[in-house]
Amino acid sequence: MSEDLSTLAEAITTCRACPRLVSWRQQVAADKRAAYRDWTYWGRPVPGFGDPQARVVVLGLAPAAHGANRTGRVFTGDRSGDALYAALHRAGLANQPHATHRDDGLALHGCWVTAAVRCAPPANKPTTAERDTCQPFLARELALLPARVIVALGSFAWDAALRVGGAPRPKPRFGHAAEATLADGRALLGCYHVSQQNTFTGRLTPAMLDAVLQRACALAEWDHDDGA
Repeated sequence: MSEDLSTLAEAITTCRACPRLVSWRQQVAADKRAAYRDWTYWGRPVPGFGDPQARVVVLGLAPAAHGANRTGRVFTGDRSGDALYAALHRAGLANQPHATHRDDGLALHGCWVTAAVRCAPPANKPTTAERDTCQPFLARELALLPARVIVALGSFAWDAALRVGGAPRPKPRFGHAAEATLADGRALLGCYHVSQQNTFTGRLTPAMLDAVLQRACALAEWDHDDGA
């Protein structure tokens, strides 16, 4: 990562601004899940990850309690990440289809993955105040990236992108494959979240996710064949 993104990552990982989230993420890291009892949980806020020259940003909701809150890398170590990184690999945006831990060799090309809220929230539901407290991190992150397109995974991420990038009027509604142009000129694409609730029920299929990522690459004018 560039020096500026590294500085931002340090600021994110040391944040203690939201007492409820600090307490929860640390409790989960201490109690652990039986399957991960041998892990040393990350238990801190999770920074974004990917290519500093990314043209496509994938924006999620928040770290999963036993996913990124355990591994320390966004969408890593859980079923949501399994679906997302497999799709990024199919799209030519990732060098491998799996993400299990921070040192697994995963690299992204033309893509950056991040979240609207950086700490794992109870019941996966951040409060409005927690969202607003985290918003400056996302604004700074997007300012440091040359991304032309934001793919919002779910309505929470969609609204976060609108708040940071500037919402046109009338305010665009979230929907799968919905498109909008933010006030800052970036394109915003909607996609159902890659949660098990969506992928296991067929509400979000691999083909649907692939189509959104293909559209994102086209809007970003990014071609994985030549790295343009």
